[in-house]
This record gives sequence, C-alpha cells and structure tokens, in this order.
Amino acid sequence: MPKKVFVSGFFDLLHSGHVAFLEEAARYGDVYVAVGSDRTFYELKGYPPVNSEEERLYMLQSLGSVKRAFLSQGSGVLDFLDEFKRIRPDIFIVNEDGNLQAKRRLCEEYGVEYIVLQRTPRPGLIARSSTGMRSVVTMPFRVDIAGGWLDQPFVSKFYPGPVITVSIEPTVEFNDRSGMASSTRRAALDLWGPRLPVGDSEKLAKILFCYDNPPGKPFISGSQDSIGIVFPGLNISHYRGEYWPERIESVHDEPTLQFIEQSLYLVPLGPRGQEFDVLSRTHIDRDRAKALSDAALACWDAILAHDIQRFGRHFRESFEAQVAMFPLMMTDMVAEMIDQYRERALGWKLSGAGGGGYLILVADKPIEQAIRILIRRKSD
Repeated sequence: MPKKVFVSGFFDLLHSGHVAFLEEAARYGDVYVAVGSDRTFYELKGYPPVNSEEERLYMLQSLGSVKRAFLSQGSGVLDFLDEFKRIRPDIFIVNEDGNLQAKRRLCEEYGVEYIVLQRTPRPGLIARSSTGMRSVVTMPFRVDIAGGWLDQPFVSKFYPGPVITVSIEPTVEFNDRSGMASSTRRAALDLWGPRLPVGDSEKLAKILFCYDNPPGKPFISGSQDSIGIVFPGLNISHYRGEYWPERIESVHDEPTLQFIEQSLYLVPLGPRGQEFDVLSRTHIDRDRAKALSDAALACWDAILAHDIQRFGRHFRESFEAQVAMFPLMMTDMVAEMIDQYRERALGWKLSGAGGGGYLILVADKPIEQAIRILIRRKSD
C-alpha cells in the first residue's frame, strides 16, 4: 500500500518548479496537497495571490502526480493542521522555502517523517519560482545586520550608535511580520509601484519614511527600514536621539558585498503573531544602548576587514545587546533553534524585532536548507 505523502503550500502562479517538486514528492507515495486559502495568503504575505484559491485548487487537482488536493481550513503557517490530523500522513515533504521549525515539530509530535527537497529543475528547464515569475516587482527588502533599535530615539537618546543594513533583491517571498521591512516595502509599493524610482537615495528614503509614518500613527517605524530598502548595497546609519540619522555611509565594492552574501544564511521561523508586542517589557538604559552601539561598530569593522570570525562574534554580540534591552525578542522556540545551529554558526540574530521571522546566521561553512540573499547593487 503506498505511503501517504503530505504537501502544503499556496502554489500561486503554478510553474514547472511546482510540477517538478510534486513529481518528486510522488516518488515517496500518494501525494495529498493542502492548498493555502486566499485569506491565509494575504495574512502571511501582505498582498493577494494572482490566482484565486479555486483556480489553484483546480490546477493542482489536474496534475497526475497529485492524489488529492484540498483547501486548508485554518490560518497561519500551520493552516493545514486539521487536514494533517485527518489524513494522518506517513511523510511530510517541503522545499527549502517551506522548511519551518513549526512543521518539523508537528511531524515529531505525530511520528511523521519530515523530508526537505532541494529546488531542482527538470533537465533542460530553468529553475522557476513564484517570486521569480513576479520579477516585474523589483522592490527590494532589507536585512538589518547589526545595531537595530538604535534607529529609535527612545534607544539612541541614551547612547548614539549605528544601524547596519543591506538592501536585498526580492528573490524570496519573505512573509509579512517577519522582520524584513515588509510593511515599509508595502508602503513603497503603494507609493511608487513595483520598482524604486530613480533619484537621490536619501531624498527618496525620507519620502518613504514620511509616507510610512503619517501623522497620528501610534508607533513610528524606524528609518532603517526606509534606508535599507532605498539605499543599495551595504549601509551604516548613525543615530543620535532622532528619527533620522546624522549621516549615512554606503559601501558598494564587490568583494565586500560578496563577503556578506557568502557569510549570511536565513532560516525561516514563521511570522511573529499578531499579538506579539516586544515593547511590553523593556530594559533600556545607557549601558545597554552603549553595548549595542559598540557591537554594531565592531561588526562594521569586521565586515570591512572581511574577517568572518570577528563578524560572527560581533554579530552575535549585537543580538545579545538587543535582547538585553528587549527580552521578549527571545522565545523558547528561538532559543531552541539557536541551540540547533550553535556548533555550525559563528553568530546569529533574529530579523527585525524578533518573536519570529528568520534566524539569520553567520557561518564559514554552508548551512543546508537555509535561504541565501542577493544584495542589490548600485546602478551604473
């Protein structure tokens, strides 16, 4: 009797990569596909799918590699939980983008084999992804490398310091509420459309910052988000008790950008919950703000020196300084994930405000099944 193979996903813009993935999954048994609803798609990604849930379900049911496809009735990253329990699969198969700790834990709880497949196109075909097919939308994301929170005056008023960011190409469909400046990116899409306009980077970043923070907004998003999206390459923004930095320094030399790309690995954790409030418990003072500033400056020096050992150490110290001020950034799940990579990584931090998102690792050896970034280069 064939084994039951469980697969979940949105499968928007169905393409050859999806077909190859499902064909490979079918080698393990009968494939049951839990299709994410339009509502969950919007909840996790912040924009609607191109194809409706009815279209996506119809196309998947038409594939010979699929035993049965059905709509997930739940929400969030485990929107398929009820269907999973009802089908009681033998194997749960995901690709690298869908490899989440919550899914792995679920399989451990129910004794289900968990398999992560690589993205491998069929011979003669190019690698496809839904993100790539949406490449008309070139609006970047940003990764905060070190010093995050110093862009908030309620931190840098205690001690000035820098925030280091890189602008990255949208090679992955990063989830909403995952610390990749997705809300500011949505503001940029609303303001400018699918791509950044040409112009002075600082002026554009200020326009985006103001648009993203209209009068009366309860919480002001830090300007590192706007700067990280608009400014190409590697950037360090120096803050001193104000929302906008005193100065911004940019680095565009290819060896440095490649050093960062080769050093960073992102492990998905799933978006932070709607109820998550990192500011409900804080311990902000001069010593902790100074520790964050010192770690970020040391991290910057290590990057410019292309010293991965120092980069990893100060990267970790920057995160530890963040957690000292904002302890709710760290959860039991995050601590468990860090423990899994402690022997393989030189440093780690959470994307954005924590509570979920992505565990970002600095490593001198490849981290399997992790996401890589592509830094946006400066146009000639």
